[in-house]
Amino acid sequence: MMNLALADHQLIKPGARDSALADYDCVRRAIAFISQKWKAQPTIEAIAEAAGLTPDELHHLFRRWAGLTPKAFMQALTLDHAKSLLRDSASVLDAALASGLSGPGRLHDLFVTHEAMSPGEWKSGGAGLSLRYGFHPSPFGTAVIIASDRGLAGLAFADPGEEQAALVDLQQRWPRALSVPDQEATAPLVQRIFDPAQWRAEQPLRVVLIGTDFEVRVWETLLKIPLGKAVCYSDIAAKISLPKASRAVGAAVGKNPISFVVPCHRALGKGGALTGYHWGLTRKQAMIGWEAGQLRAD
Repeated sequence: MMNLALADHQLIKPGARDSALADYDCVRRAIAFISQKWKAQPTIEAIAEAAGLTPDELHHLFRRWAGLTPKAFMQALTLDHAKSLLRDSASVLDAALASGLSGPGRLHDLFVTHEAMSPGEWKSGGAGLSLRYGFHPSPFGTAVIIASDRGLAGLAFADPGEEQAALVDLQQRWPRALSVPDQEATAPLVQRIFDPAQWRAEQPLRVVLIGTDFEVRVWETLLKIPLGKAVCYSDIAAKISLPKASRAVGAAVGKNPISFVVPCHRALGKGGALTGYHWGLTRKQAMIGWEAGQLRAD
């Protein structure tokens, strides 16, 4: 495994993305404060102080990071917004499932094409496969990318000091595969995932899923949730013809090995509750707010 003590210099490279991790660190502090105080509608000055910024710096940060004002971002984190995402969620899935990955709203999305590992490959834990991994700045902290010859095989996120644990978590999904560090191989993937200008239908992002048949069915349903929408676990359970399996669906969502791309952050609790997220609830809130900014940008 990669020795992070020797590879810290690889986490941030010079260039436009050099500020990505610093931006998210400030955003993370702002979100934590907003999440605690949103009912009181805190002032921009109070949010800026919590994030360690001036009000002007906070305004420019959110404009640069998500295309939203701090006020608009705060609105995106409210329960009212979550409920609006859930409106007509069942019909959204009906339409998406009827038309495949070209369902309503996919114009703005990642255009993902996916395949699942065969039952035999899943049981073998990836034996005989060679996986490449890398650490890269992203809008949501350090992105840990795992790639196979068949496509993106893992995406996790880490706060400072958590990179190794995030990598190990992903590698456990492929316990018998050979993992080798390869920043150059994974860099194009991270650019493709987080740059909306590269979300093209004619060049879909290839994804390979490893899990039980039930888990893969849940993840395939997640892929059909359009940007700017959300569904409840019960909606997913109904769509895979197991209406009483909401709890099992929640567990499968939590095991999703390809965060953000397979949008488990768009799965909410009943009534719009922002339930737990494997990579942290603050990060889930950040993704929802960031996506709201992408829709407004269009």
